[in-house]
Amino acid sequence: MMHEDKTEVLVVGAGPVGMLTALVLAEEGIEVKVIDQEFQRAARSYACVLHPRTLRILHRLGLSAEVLQLGQRVDAVAFYEGPSRRAEVQLAKLPLEFPFLVALPQSALEELLERRLSEQRGVRVQWNHRLAALHADDGAVVATVERLAETAKGYIVPSWEWTVDKTLQTRASFVVGADGHDSKVRPALGLDCESFGAPASFEVFEFTSGGKLDAEMRVVFHGDTANVLWPLSVSKCRWSFQVPVAEGADPFPRKERSGVTLVETERDRDDRRHVERFLRERAPWFAGSVGEFHWSSDVQFERRLARQFGHGRCWLAGDAAHQTNPIGAQSMNVGLQEAEALATVLRKILREKAPLDLLAAYGQGRQDEWQRLLGHRGALTSTGQAEAWVQAHAERMLSCLPASGDDLALLLRPLGLELR
Repeated sequence: MMHEDKTEVLVVGAGPVGMLTALVLAEEGIEVKVIDQEFQRAARSYACVLHPRTLRILHRLGLSAEVLQLGQRVDAVAFYEGPSRRAEVQLAKLPLEFPFLVALPQSALEELLERRLSEQRGVRVQWNHRLAALHADDGAVVATVERLAETAKGYIVPSWEWTVDKTLQTRASFVVGADGHDSKVRPALGLDCESFGAPASFEVFEFTSGGKLDAEMRVVFHGDTANVLWPLSVSKCRWSFQVPVAEGADPFPRKERSGVTLVETERDRDDRRHVERFLRERAPWFAGSVGEFHWSSDVQFERRLARQFGHGRCWLAGDAAHQTNPIGAQSMNVGLQEAEALATVLRKILREKAPLDLLAAYGQGRQDEWQRLLGHRGALTSTGQAEAWVQAHAERMLSCLPASGDDLALLLRPLGLELR
């Protein structure tokens, strides 16, 4: 018989959402196990942007000071069309506990969460562990997990590939699927996703720019495209330019290049010409130079939502359940809020003998929020004070605003908008 270990909660996926779920649970003294099919954290990854609502969660966990040290504070959101600045929101003027955003490398956030889990809570991520199957069994969930190992192929010039080294079983009271857009948990639960419109493709570039960058998120509408500038430091920025979806394009991510080179390559020169052309066409006001490239990628995003967030003792959080336009960084931030909400519900069930029905309420609440954020239930409308340009672009602005919940209402107010 296969050996079976036990835990109270099995978290599948060790990205920010999975590790935050595990951390909130561990802080409450709940036994938790985290697995991920990758062999380690990404050395480099997308810059991520943390909303005020997310910063409140991190503050409650005692992590906000370190996050501020690691990241770049962003104090305003501005909208442009061509050379014209059309609208803005000064976050410092809003009644928020954290009236700003923080942009930082996602890898830095993951390292911070993993270190807190390991050093203070004794929870170590089990890398190279892939979920293979789930089944319910006598008031619990049994997960079949494959431990992966790298093996050599060939003799003269060996190549390496990942193979299954051992098959394990874990019995858990609950399973949390936080394993991203290519989730293994979601199909194991028999859940599919509903699409909301066509996918969107972006070319993303992080580079050093001469001159001081303002601490602003700048969204640029150019024709049918939405583009965004994020300052990552006083001299480093990330631009995301929306481009037509290529026929037969692979889903997110399609291509990635990491690392800084000491000698400029032909690829760097091509990227520079490409970015400079985008800037001339879409953001002629951008005064910074295009310096050394740190990272670039082509990515594709779908606007989609799982038809359910789970059932029984298995539930989803983060990109395993949803995806949207990346400009406002809503999917990851709402995913982090889902992590806290789901962990809180599980604590009540495990420690306070609360009914399992609380999980259905969690799922319905998440569905309601995403139906609004995706524009499927309700719409942005003028309060009577919105400028004509804002009214004309209100529908496009919804996914570009870095907020959700009550905070979204606060950001909409200076624009003269409300979500009904």
